[in-house]
Amino acid sequence: MPAVTTSIELSLERGERQLWSGRPRQGLVLRPTDAFMIPFSLLWAGFAFNWEWQVLGRGAPTFFALWGIPFMLAGLYVTVGRFLVDAWRRSRTSYGVTSTRIIIASGSTTKSLMLSTLSDVTLTERSDGTGTITFGPASLQQSMYAGMAWPGVPQVPAFEFVPDARTVNQLIRQAQQGILPPEEPRLH
Repeated sequence: MPAVTTSIELSLERGERQLWSGRPRQGLVLRPTDAFMIPFSLLWAGFAFNWEWQVLGRGAPTFFALWGIPFMLAGLYVTVGRFLVDAWRRSRTSYGVTSTRIIIASGSTTKSLMLSTLSDVTLTERSDGTGTITFGPASLQQSMYAGMAWPGVPQVPAFEFVPDARTVNQLIRQAQQGILPPEEPRLH
């Protein structure tokens, strides 16, 4: 069984026991969707900044200068900002597996999923053993925007970029079946 890699404060219910806790990989990371998003974001930002440069350089009406600002801001976000927001969001995130629940704590928000009701648990593993465990079906749109936190795009609950993801996934499956590892002795 995986060892507790980091302690997070879990409000355990009576009879519930913490089996694992962890955190996603920290810092800037690339996702498979970045193979599409990076070239797209560079084109978008290039067009938006060129527009604004041309408008300002030719003395066009103020309306046209103002029109380009939201597109420039969106270009900045998809080019650079989304990586920073994703790293910041993951720095505030902790995961937990208990004998009855999956817990995802991010900032002041805690999501709790009952193991007994999880029917779609998907493991996506990288060659280095890190991986993402997704709890629920993901649509194509949700997969494309994973980790980007776009307003209006619901995120499927997941343990993202966890080390030794296969072992954590096996622990979740065993906990769903009621096969729990023995309790570790507590030192007094």
